[in-house]
Amino acid sequence: MTRRPASHLAASTRTRAVAYLRVSTDKQADHGVSLDAQRAKVGAFAALYDVDLVTVEVDAGVSAKTLDRPALARALDLLRSGQADALLVVKLDRLTRSVRDLGALVDRCQREGWALLSVSEQIDTRTAAGRLVLNVLASVAQWEREAIGERTAAAMAHLRAEGRYTGGEAPYGYRLDADGRTLLLHEGEQATIRTAQDLRASGLSLRAVGAALAARGLAPRSGGRWHPQTVRALVEAA
Repeated sequence: MTRRPASHLAASTRTRAVAYLRVSTDKQADHGVSLDAQRAKVGAFAALYDVDLVTVEVDAGVSAKTLDRPALARALDLLRSGQADALLVVKLDRLTRSVRDLGALVDRCQREGWALLSVSEQIDTRTAAGRLVLNVLASVAQWEREAIGERTAAAMAHLRAEGRYTGGEAPYGYRLDADGRTLLLHEGEQATIRTAQDLRASGLSLRAVGAALAARGLAPRSGGRWHPQTVRALVEAA
């Protein structure tokens, strides 16, 4: 059996990584997160842990409010296309400060099969322990999304129980009070609804009811003509 040279074995175990660096406008001079400091840290990490840096992508003066950042997009494209095997950051907050966005990145990492490496948090998903940490992060992100949904639903239910409106623009026949949450009757539109219901009860078609309303100078809230589906909503209003 032919024995492979040790140098070939060493080369086969190395990871190709794209390093991602970021500083926001108000953080450029802070100790430990300057671009020079981040470059030094990812370089030292790469040398210590058998990582080949394919490239270093930098978002300078860009906040982490969203994942829509030019350098991050280039880094993710390299990972997706298989030109790099791992994303290397100095600290997770250089990548994102949002639990939701971190969850999205974790999902993408698992789906596309690349590794996430973080120097400060000592995250290395090339190992079982690192993958466990990543799964915990994904679980926390999912929990946060569900918790936000539950809190929002509870708040909306509470507002409805207090008679407060939660559906955006007030429906025809009503208006919102000054706080924008309580429905009040709109007398003029209520009169139009009653007229439409009476006309429909007399046997007129929806189109004929609309024509009759227009003939009386009554128009939809947005102006224009009455469409049959709009008239239907009027005559079926409680």
